[in-house]
Amino acid sequence: MQEADRMTAKEYRARQDSRKNPYKQIQGKQNRYAGACFEEIINAACIYYDQQNIAYIEKTPEPMAPIRRMEQNRFVAVFTEKAQCDYKGTYSGGRAIAFEAKHTSKDRIMQVAVTPRQWGCLDRQEAMGAWCFVLVSIKTQDFFRVPWGVWKSMKRYFGRKYLTADDMEPFRVPQKGSTVMFLDRYGETTVTLTEIEEAEP
Repeated sequence: MQEADRMTAKEYRARQDSRKNPYKQIQGKQNRYAGACFEEIINAACIYYDQQNIAYIEKTPEPMAPIRRMEQNRFVAVFTEKAQCDYKGTYSGGRAIAFEAKHTSKDRIMQVAVTPRQWGCLDRQEAMGAWCFVLVSIKTQDFFRVPWGVWKSMKRYFGRKYLTADDMEPFRVPQKGSTVMFLDRYGETTVTLTEIEEAEP
């Protein structure tokens, strides 16, 4: 009798799921690489905005928890869940900026890409008057700055909890050479849900 024949369907599925899938491993590496590239694109834009005295924005450091001490003051650590948003800073004139950066290799971005803790952080920042948004990369080719109020109201306005490039077209950000100008058109980005609905044909 084959070993699989002695397993329940649930046990068999669990075993299959636990085995490493080479395709998923490769896909995971590609996604991590694309995400890292997106981060470098944002960092380059932050440097540009700083040099032009437009805004000063910093990447929030990834919190780590040490799990084992090693020689020469080294240690093994794991990343812990973030309680803060990806980037924070100040726009020229004094307004605070806080945003999440989300990349997807698919043709849509899911609302759950923003975790509950990140959601709470942006809610709190916005309540204090900060300019909050989600900066989205689709396949590292198209970039969109989705106002936080619109992101939160995804279900109400779009009838679903994901956005496609067509949905986000009003929030597309321009590119200047290889730099993604995600703070351009500042005055046009405080778009409310009502204004979007009124613009619909």
